[in-house]
Amino acid sequence: MRIIRLLPFIGLLALLLGGNASAQDKVNWKKVKVLVYTKNGKGYVHDNIPGAVSCIQRLGRENGFAVDVSDQPAVFTEENLKKYTLLLFPSTNNDVFDTDEQRLAFRRYIEAGGGFVGLHSVLGTERNWKWFKMMLGGTFAWHPKFQPLSLHVIDPEHPSMQGLPKVWEKKDECYFMKEMYPGPQVLMVHDLTRLDQSEAEKIKANAGSYTELYPAAWYHPFDGGYTWCTALGHAKEDYSDPQFSGHILSGIAFIAGKVKTLDYRKAYAGSRDDAVRY
Repeated sequence: MRIIRLLPFIGLLALLLGGNASAQDKVNWKKVKVLVYTKNGKGYVHDNIPGAVSCIQRLGRENGFAVDVSDQPAVFTEENLKKYTLLLFPSTNNDVFDTDEQRLAFRRYIEAGGGFVGLHSVLGTERNWKWFKMMLGGTFAWHPKFQPLSLHVIDPEHPSMQGLPKVWEKKDECYFMKEMYPGPQVLMVHDLTRLDQSEAEKIKANAGSYTELYPAAWYHPFDGGYTWCTALGHAKEDYSDPQFSGHILSGIAFIAGKVKTLDYRKAYAGSRDDAVRY
C-alpha cells in the first residue's frame, strides 16, 4: 500500500523536474544538421573563429549532430539551405554575403521556419540590411574594453539557461547595440554598474534607456523562424572552456528543438527588403 500511495508523488516530482529539463534533453540530435558560416566582410576579423569552429565540431561529435563549415556565400541557395536545422554565425562581422540573391535565400530560409544561432560580433553583421538587423534584435554600436563582467540570468527557467550560475562572472566584452528591435526576449544581462567606470560617459551614452542591466543573451521568434544570440565569446580561450561551450550547446539545442520541417510555402519574400508580415 505504501508503494501505491507514493506513486502519485513520484509522478508529480518527475513532472516538476521535467519542467526544468535542459534544452539538450529535448532534441533528437541524430536529426540535427548545422551549417557554421565563417565569412567576414572588410574590417576587423576575430581570432576566435577557428576556435569557435573547432568547438562546434567537437560538440557535434560528442552529441551526435552533423556540422558543415563554409566561408563561401555560394552556399546560400534555397536548395542547399533545406538540408540544415539551423545556421550558426560565429563572430561574423560586416557584409558576409556577395549578392542580394544570397540574402534573399537566407531570409526565405528563416521564413520557412529555419533556425539561427549568433555568437559575439554577429551583432556587427550585415549592418546595412534592415531585415537582418531586425532578426538579430539590433546592430553593433560600441563596446567597452575587454574586462571582468558580472552577468545575471534573468530567465532561469528557460531551457537554454540551464546549467549556468545565477550570476556568471567571466571576462568578456559588453556589446552595446543601436537600432534595437523590440521583439527579442532577454535571457541574460550585463550588470552595467560593475563595468570599468573610466568609460562611464560612453557607457551611459550607449546604454540609452537601460540604466543598470543590459541584454547579453536572448531568443527571438521572428518572421517564421527562430533566433538565439549571445553577445559573449570574444576570447578564443572561451571555446575550450566547458561552461562557455555548454552555453553555446544550450543555444543550439534550444533552436534545434524549435525547428520542425521547413515549409517554403510560408516563405513570402521576393526581395531582401520586402516588408515583414507580422
